[in-house]
Amino acid sequence: MNSESLLLAPDTRVTCPNCGQEFSLEQGFARQALETVVAASSQSLVAVREQERLAAERRAELQAGEQARAAQRQVEDLRRLLKDQSDAHARSMAELRALTERSFAPQLDALKAQLTESQSQLAAMDRREAALAAREQAIEARVAEAATARAAELLGAERQSFEKQLAEQAAQVRSLRAEQLTLREERQKISDEKDGLALEVQRQLDARLGEREAAVRAAEQHRTALEKAELQKKIDDMAAKLSEAQAKAAQGSQQLQGEVLELAIEEGLRRAFPLDVIEEVKKGVRGGDVIQRIVSRTGQAAGMLLWETKRARDWSPSWIAKLKEDMRACGAEMGVLVTMPGAVPREWLSGQQFGLHDEVWVTTWAPALQLAEALRTGLLDVHKQRLMSAGKGEKMEALYDYLTSPQFAQKLKAVYGTFQKMREELEQERSVTLQRWARREKQLQAGAAALLGVGGDIQGLAQLPLAQLELEERGPADEVAGRDP
Repeated sequence: MNSESLLLAPDTRVTCPNCGQEFSLEQGFARQALETVVAASSQSLVAVREQERLAAERRAELQAGEQARAAQRQVEDLRRLLKDQSDAHARSMAELRALTERSFAPQLDALKAQLTESQSQLAAMDRREAALAAREQAIEARVAEAATARAAELLGAERQSFEKQLAEQAAQVRSLRAEQLTLREERQKISDEKDGLALEVQRQLDARLGEREAAVRAAEQHRTALEKAELQKKIDDMAAKLSEAQAKAAQGSQQLQGEVLELAIEEGLRRAFPLDVIEEVKKGVRGGDVIQRIVSRTGQAAGMLLWETKRARDWSPSWIAKLKEDMRACGAEMGVLVTMPGAVPREWLSGQQFGLHDEVWVTTWAPALQLAEALRTGLLDVHKQRLMSAGKGEKMEALYDYLTSPQFAQKLKAVYGTFQKMREELEQERSVTLQRWARREKQLQAGAAALLGVGGDIQGLAQLPLAQLELEERGPADEVAGRDP
């Protein structure tokens, strides 16, 4: 309940008109109302936290499933990409071979022309050799015929000249044979040179093709290795993301838990203080987690609270320094650090849930909104004091307007109704107390009568007065009566 709506302070002392006992309003009815509100708020907060936790788990499971399906699709796309790249590599190698053959086509044509020319030279040499062989055979035939025909004629005086001619013809035959041998050697040399040239050309062609293919293969292998490494890196990243998503779905990440706590604080502040402006600090921007701009009922800005949430297991002193820097940066009057029950300052007493630590309010989740109510009330009071000191005349007019307004009348009726309820409860308590007193008085009277009867019975049995069994003081008349026989 907001303290602005109360005409009397909670510590105001009142006196019961019936019993005369003095007590404060807070002890009389406000404490019960506050305890009821606190209990209802705690139950509502527990239900809200449970709903938010279930919603966060469902969002995490949906996100993990979506990430797993996306990762599976990306793995399938990567596999198809690898297959397409392999096919493209095979096509590029075939195109490279065709391009290499086209680039060496002029050289091959020149070599073929040279081989054709060499073959024509060899054919000419073969024809020349055949002509020389035919000429040699013709000469030998003529020599044989001349020798046979004119053998007899040459036996005579002309034998010497014939032998001379025969010697000349033999010399011509030897020269022709030597020329034929030379031609054969030249033909063999040309054939060897042709084979060697063809072999050298083929060797050079194979070497260049091998070098070009090796370079292209090395470049292709390097590119393929890089692509495979990149694809493997993507697959590993997808697997890591998939594992991380599964871990988040199974256990919940610390960041998600922190965001859940931040959202819970933000939603709780919005519900508890509808007049205030609750702003969420975006991720990556300095300035805490939630900014609460306090607005009075007249629409004036009364101050600023900076909220910081930490869902961790252990306390860290660096949180206070960071929150102070954020407070100075955004101009907040007060800062509140919301932590878990186990992550509180070490010097706190056992069971302490909130307190002022190094000029910063530190609290756990359960009393956070109650602390916000108290801090907000303090800032509003400071704002009122500033306004009152700024212009008292205007405040008097505002006070008169407020006292004559229907809202003030409604608040008076509400307070009167509260006192009526207090009176009814007090009457009920009085009736119950009177009944209890009457019942106890009857019990006391019955007990006293029973004790007196026991004492009288003992004295009657003893036939003499026993002073130690006298439970009531005796007067003079009783003493005289007791002395008579």
